[in-house]
Amino acid sequence: MRNALLCATALLAAGTAHAQQVKLTPSAEVRLRYEHVDQDGLPNDADAVTLRVRPGLTASWNGWSALVEAEGVVALADLYNDGTNGKTAYPLVVDPENVELNRAQIRYAGKDGQSFTAGRQRLNFADDRFVGTAPWRQSDQTYDALRIQYGKAQGLAFDLAYSWNVLTVNGRNGTGARPRAIGGNNVFVNLGYGTRAGTLTGFAYLVDQDEAAVQGYRLSSQTYGVRFAGRQQLAKDVTLGYAASWASQSDYRRNPNRYAADYWLGELSLNAKALSLTAGYEVLGADKGVALTSVQTPLASYFKFNGWAGKFGTTPPNGLRDLYGTAGYSWKKIGPLDAINLGATWHRFDSDRLGQHYGDELDLIAGVKRGHYALSARYAHYRADAFATDTDKAWLQFDWTL
Repeated sequence: MRNALLCATALLAAGTAHAQQVKLTPSAEVRLRYEHVDQDGLPNDADAVTLRVRPGLTASWNGWSALVEAEGVVALADLYNDGTNGKTAYPLVVDPENVELNRAQIRYAGKDGQSFTAGRQRLNFADDRFVGTAPWRQSDQTYDALRIQYGKAQGLAFDLAYSWNVLTVNGRNGTGARPRAIGGNNVFVNLGYGTRAGTLTGFAYLVDQDEAAVQGYRLSSQTYGVRFAGRQQLAKDVTLGYAASWASQSDYRRNPNRYAADYWLGELSLNAKALSLTAGYEVLGADKGVALTSVQTPLASYFKFNGWAGKFGTTPPNGLRDLYGTAGYSWKKIGPLDAINLGATWHRFDSDRLGQHYGDELDLIAGVKRGHYALSARYAHYRADAFATDTDKAWLQFDWTL
């Protein structure tokens, strides 16, 4: 991290000598969110009002760029368990107060599709299932890393990253099982070939959670697999999308468990003008029913997967099968608004072994956008059967982006 900052400083100094060629681009994000959680089994409901501000500055010159971005989160109403404040009588809302350096990176991007990035950065691989930034949370999940990318949409491409430190969503006060950062030798690789039909990608994610307080090293894993994804235009305003993935995961490095489990995904989507439909089936396989011997994805962008109620961030010992369907409708340029969107998603959750029905979930969203502003409302209802407890969550969120 120190070397990355020194390089960034050197780049800015070089820019001073060529001031007429340096481009300075400010960035800023503001997000205000209210989250309510009613969870059976806990005496109190959670009410969290949090404000996030992210100012940043990018200096670019002749293919090079240096980015510095800060992040601050303030709790305006704190009747919730943020994972670090000890309020265990309330449901968990992992948005603790925080002030930190979110990103500090240097990057070179060539004209032939190659790029190199060093420093504290965002890493998003494929669909974020195994490696992502958890953008739903108020604090980003970022990585101290080196990353090399090459290739374009069609033809051979690769994406390689080595990360020695993961800055979690727990913020600067994170400790114990929810630390501020998790060290380890993490290696992420995607090797793909793109065609008009889609992109075939082989991947390897070597996750080294080298902190004893984080599940006793039992989240360290090696995952190897293949993914194919693409889309085809069926008619003038009709597009079919598809994705399929398989992977095998096993223990890695200091993980005391010995296990092997498979991951599967199949998804189809149809977009017809303003209407969108998606159906999918995802399996996070289990080995022998022992805790943390099913497929685990500790670096995923969790909110994108397995329901907004957040019941399956840690895959149950008997694995998880998620059958889901989504319907959405959007309008563009309605009066003074740039966009209006509505959506609903239904999930059926089952175990991978022993035939258990965990529960069902319904997720709803409505949102509007105008210029730099966006307003959205969400609702999640999880009805438990054999796993966790009934939970209702509601959100109201305002975003402004420069």
